[in-house]
Amino acid sequence: MKKRRTLEEILGSKINAEYSEQHAYIMELVDSGRIKPVLASKKNGKKPSLYREYWELEEKQDYSALKQELLFNLAPQINITYYQHNLQTYDKERKDVLLLSSFLQNSAALLTKQVSYNERSFQIWQKEKFLLQGAGKKILSHCGLELAELNCYSTAEPFAYFTSTRAVPQKLLIIENKDTFFSMRKHLLAGNSQLLGENISTVIYGAGKRVVSYFQEFNASAEPYMLADGNELLYFGDLDYEGIGIYETLAESFAEQGEIKPFIPAYLAMLAKAGNYKQLPPTKKDQNRNLQGAFFRYFSAEAQAQMQSILQQDLYIPQEILTICDF
Repeated sequence: MKKRRTLEEILGSKINAEYSEQHAYIMELVDSGRIKPVLASKKNGKKPSLYREYWELEEKQDYSALKQELLFNLAPQINITYYQHNLQTYDKERKDVLLLSSFLQNSAALLTKQVSYNERSFQIWQKEKFLLQGAGKKILSHCGLELAELNCYSTAEPFAYFTSTRAVPQKLLIIENKDTFFSMRKHLLAGNSQLLGENISTVIYGAGKRVVSYFQEFNASAEPYMLADGNELLYFGDLDYEGIGIYETLAESFAEQGEIKPFIPAYLAMLAKAGNYKQLPPTKKDQNRNLQGAFFRYFSAEAQAQMQSILQQDLYIPQEILTICDF
């Protein structure tokens, strides 16, 4: 890289010095290879003459010490090939590479015990989020290491739930909204084993759209009994575009692990109770109306027609239409 500079810019603090001193200074820079004249800029007309512009040249970095360090100082688990061909990158990443190397050389015994990614990150770099950030992953890649070699486990956002029994197999019900979750929880706490005629042992608070991220790491955050073979996962949310969309996104993202079905008795109870009201609330603004249709296929043609009619009228039924008295 080179930058084009005027004679005045090169002179800097010597701009007011005697011309002989200025000339000597410029020639010293030329002789040392730090600048060279821009021949097309022509000379300044003075004696001895100087060019009006010069190329300012970057000094070549001496990487010989870094080459030696790569060859002899790093932990053997680190593959140095990338850095040998990219010494400037190594110079930039050196501090973090050396911390990783020191950990592998002096604290490798810690790798026998699995810990979380953030915990391992702090052990190595004293930065708890570094490992899973772009910079941390880049360091590992440049060192030829895989995340798995650091023996870490993923963590997930904990979710709120209540269970009346851990006996399996059982039905677990995911509930979109807080009030309905608490009311159903209260119903089960009172000693009831059924919700709307179905045996439900566990209720999980989905917290609206957050349920999708919760269930991306369900295996990490769920209690062992929740993962038992034969369990059935059900979902209950608002009867509007957003509520149905949350279900369809959740069901699709979880499909490889298992099926999540709509809690049909609750939706049918909502439809039945909605008939008691002269007016339903209008659909909330800015909802994504692009539904896949996966939700509706679980219902009878009659129920589908009722739900579609409500949506097409820009109305919706909130979960809260049902109270503890309905369960």
